[in-house]
Amino acid sequence: MGLLIDGRWSDQWYDTKSTGGAFVRPETQFRGWVKADGSTPYRPEAGRYHLYVALACPWAHRTLIVRALKRLEDVVSVSVVDPLMREQGWVLPEGADPVTGSRFLYEVYARAKPDYTGRVTVPVLWDRQTGTIVNNESAEILRILNAEFNAFGAARLDFYPVDLRDEIDRVNAFVYDHVNNGVYKAGFATTQEKYEAAFDALFAALDELDGRLAGQRWLVGNRLTEADVRLFTTLVRFDAVYVGHFKCNRQRVADYANLSGYLRDLYQAPGVAGTVDFEHIKRHYYASHTMINPTGIVPKGPALDLGAPHGRERLGPEPLA
Repeated sequence: MGLLIDGRWSDQWYDTKSTGGAFVRPETQFRGWVKADGSTPYRPEAGRYHLYVALACPWAHRTLIVRALKRLEDVVSVSVVDPLMREQGWVLPEGADPVTGSRFLYEVYARAKPDYTGRVTVPVLWDRQTGTIVNNESAEILRILNAEFNAFGAARLDFYPVDLRDEIDRVNAFVYDHVNNGVYKAGFATTQEKYEAAFDALFAALDELDGRLAGQRWLVGNRLTEADVRLFTTLVRFDAVYVGHFKCNRQRVADYANLSGYLRDLYQAPGVAGTVDFEHIKRHYYASHTMINPTGIVPKGPALDLGAPHGRERLGPEPLA
């Protein structure tokens, strides 16, 4: 995971010395917005926008799920980077980028801003018309896909409804800090103290979420919202990667009475399973992070049956009802 410095690529890992061993995620920098009302230079048009994603990355995965649920596969095109990330950062397989012809994701960033300084991350929403990056913040791309392309996709589905926004925002903030980013704060910590603090906060949060889901099918308002999508992308990687690779091993998601069924429930929603690629997920984490797993050996397991019955129908409506 390198970065560009004044438009030049540098293979540098995250600096945890300046933070006392804690992993701190940097802010994203491209924050443009596609708006159907014409209030920005970026208007929703079929074929105009292109997503760069990694199937391994939970942040990019959010956008793929909403793209699938909103039926925008033929509206917003996608390039998928290779799961292995080493000295050159995210690499695009030969022919994988029909938009800019780039082989490395940092080249896409440099095209958008030749003097860019910062991390080169996925997802990236690119505008073919203006030849630049619109946005590289996953939470915002998710909302753009949810709300601004209704002329093309499943307009009746709204994963950020007005009446639930305050509660969705509260749940998102809690889940992001302690779970989505929490597994990274544990896995990328470089002191025992910072690791244990992140570990304890993570499992306290999972315990709380498991309790919340005991009496309701979804996290907010008993309907599928973006809060569920954002939690799902961490949960689906948890037993395969975070338990072992990031030392988040107090227990598995499979050991939680409610989170385990909830995970299967959302996995089985139409279109979601097709966005999950465990080969990419495991290869990326275990083979890319050589400072954590120097041998690069990718485990064969675990055996996950996410298609098994989830038993949560009694708690509320179907995910896309």
